[in-house]
Amino acid sequence: MDLGKLKEILKNEKPYRLKQAEKAVYRDLTDDWSKVSSLPALLRDKLTESCPISIDYKSVVSHSKDTVKALIKLSDGLSVETVLLQHAQGRNTVCVSSQVGCPLGCLFCKTGKIGYKRNLTAYEIAEQVLFFSYYLKKKNTPENAYENNHNNNGNKSFPTGPRVTNVVFMGMGEPFLNYGNVMDAIRIFNNKEKFNIGARKISISTCGIPQQIEKLSKEDLQVNLAISLSAPNNELRSKLMPVNDKYPVEAVIDASKKYIKRTNRRVMFEYVLIDKFNESPEYAVELAEILKGLLCFVNLIPFNGKGERVLNAPSKEKIGLFKSILKKSGISVTERYRFGQDIDAACGQLLYSRE
Repeated sequence: MDLGKLKEILKNEKPYRLKQAEKAVYRDLTDDWSKVSSLPALLRDKLTESCPISIDYKSVVSHSKDTVKALIKLSDGLSVETVLLQHAQGRNTVCVSSQVGCPLGCLFCKTGKIGYKRNLTAYEIAEQVLFFSYYLKKKNTPENAYENNHNNNGNKSFPTGPRVTNVVFMGMGEPFLNYGNVMDAIRIFNNKEKFNIGARKISISTCGIPQQIEKLSKEDLQVNLAISLSAPNNELRSKLMPVNDKYPVEAVIDASKKYIKRTNRRVMFEYVLIDKFNESPEYAVELAEILKGLLCFVNLIPFNGKGERVLNAPSKEKIGLFKSILKKSGISVTERYRFGQDIDAACGQLLYSRE
């Protein structure tokens, strides 16, 4: 549905009518305006005609035991992919897109290969989370109880939670190139009368744009900051991420230091590991040196290159060595669980369609 239409349709109504309508959508996840008894019959009819609730579950294009990928069609015919990550602990994280395509052209990311089409509005970002909110509700109806308990691959113990608990801006696009709409979307997610998702359960992943990192440090929301670094020096990073020519490693690290000083919040540095490229022990030592003393941790992401001929993920042994060097140097480090690699829904695998 077009969330942006609600305000326009109800602009001449009493203010509380908008709140009632938004509650019906965001909190109650109603599938029919005629069921919203708090609204007058005439207004329900108006909303049904001008802003129908139409959740197309055929938007789900693929799924595995813990990952669901959907293709969300936009009003202008473009589409974006969004992903639901279902954690064994019961969390449900939606990986949202902030742009149609991406202008940055990072070597390890399929989205960058299609170029930039346009920014998403705040409501188009919010609609991705709303889609999966409805999806989870539908999956938890009594008629689907058996399917829930016996999941896709016979995994009887895997829980499907009733609501979206976390949001990560790690889908298509660079969030900081659409800063205003991204922050507006975050406020929709955080709003207690809407999605009611805590700010600390929302993460923004960026290539590292210094002025936007500074902006974020001044916001009144304690969201998590993740910076895609993937190399410890400019020569190597520029080969992977052309944006490094404009925002070099030193500028990104300096902005991170200022962010940490101002917010006292830990920064996650994402490092995509590519075999015979940036995974050598020497690079691990260099990375540890530039991050020394920072309130941060490194999240290692083995390259998700299904079908790629040029780039590959390192072996488990190489990943383990890289990780151990960082740990011995006093750097906190984790390795990202590879959700959805088998359905092209992992980090760097999202594309779009005009269907």
